Amino acid sequence: MHLDGSSARKDVIAEYSYQSARPNHSHDYLLPVVADFVSSVPPRSRILDLGCGNGSMLAGFRELGLELHGVDTSTSGIEQARRHYDSITFHLADLTSSLPSALPAQSFDAIISTEVIEHVFEPRCFLRNAFDLLKPGGECLITTPYHGYLKNLTLSLTGAMDAHFTALWDYGHIKFWSRRTLGTLLEETGFRDLRFSGVGRFPWLWKSMVFRAQKPL
Repeated sequence: MHLDGSSARKDVIAEYSYQSARPNHSHDYLLPVVADFVSSVPPRSRILDLGCGNGSMLAGFRELGLELHGVDTSTSGIEQARRHYDSITFHLADLTSSLPSALPAQSFDAIISTEVIEHVFEPRCFLRNAFDLLKPGGECLITTPYHGYLKNLTLSLTGAMDAHFTALWDYGHIKFWSRRTLGTLLEETGFRDLRFSGVGRFPWLWKSMVFRAQKPL
């Protein structure tokens, strides 16, 4: 999409912008692992998508008898989500600040967050909100692009670092997580029973990594 004029340019960089409610490219390899997680949650559970964007990930679970909520800081994302998925409750809020009263502490059975934490300036605040929102014994599923020695080496040798680090992408990735760094932050926040897996492409060259973690009882 090409935009002309300074006012249009300001609109583009004001937030992580959504022009539709369509799934993005990462859904192809993330949806199966998210669906497996959601299928393990009891019926009528309350599920929150922390950083839901345009709501397209949650939309795939509308027929499962769950109470679905999404929250995001993007005005355009929440507008798209509310317009297209009226059976889901969406909230506009800063994911790293005090959340609205409509999202009280210990009110969700499970939380998903797909490809969000790499965009967050204050990931400790982000995970602390996730921890506080979960009921004791609740679980979260977090995905983010994978980084490890072999993948980083491959990116360097193939000259793909510039494309991978997305420096020219407004509101793009600012954190580049490894299994160790994200695992450390989850444990620091209070999560336990961490389970790691990779998804997309080949082992140790994964597109993304997945952490499933539990809030202790």
